[in-house]
Amino acid sequence: MKLKGVDFSLKQIVCLSLYYGIVRNLPNYKIIFGGGSFLRYQLAKRIFKFCGKNVNIERGAVFGSGRDIEIGDNSGLGINCCIPGNTKIGNDVMMGPNCYILPHNHAFDRTDIPMWRQGIAEKKQTIIEDDVWIGRDVTMTPGRTIKKGSIIAACTVLTKDFPEYSIVGGNPSKLIKSRKNDKVEE
Repeated sequence: MKLKGVDFSLKQIVCLSLYYGIVRNLPNYKIIFGGGSFLRYQLAKRIFKFCGKNVNIERGAVFGSGRDIEIGDNSGLGINCCIPGNTKIGNDVMMGPNCYILPHNHAFDRTDIPMWRQGIAEKKQTIIEDDVWIGRDVTMTPGRTIKKGSIIAACTVLTKDFPEYSIVGGNPSKLIKSRKNDKVEE
């Protein structure tokens, strides 16, 4: 079945309808069928391109159609997070509440016409490698790669990529230090 020019299976359509219509905002209490967290995970396994074991989808998470999302074992989407459809998340990734990953920017190359008439720039994939901790209220610009073992501090606006095992914070983002040593890597 096609919706907006994209092929969906009937199972995906049903699962997306259940997710956004009912399960997305259920509490985690185990009163109903193992709790909201359990139900969100069961639906995500049927929606995402790949969904590992022990994945935690918190209340309010938004992921569009989810068709191209990959999420590894022991990883999670934080409360009220918003991620685009072409996001790849590795194993053992912790994500705090209210994280937002931008899928694309507005085009603004021309100055002879208003920006709103220039459309959007090309969508870019966000990749979050293994063993990453993303704090609360982090905003990521399109196309970021968060390298293995990194920590992104709360309220960071992630505007560029950093090496593995980096501790990053601020607006705009900057390297605070490496987890492998105490020196700041410039």
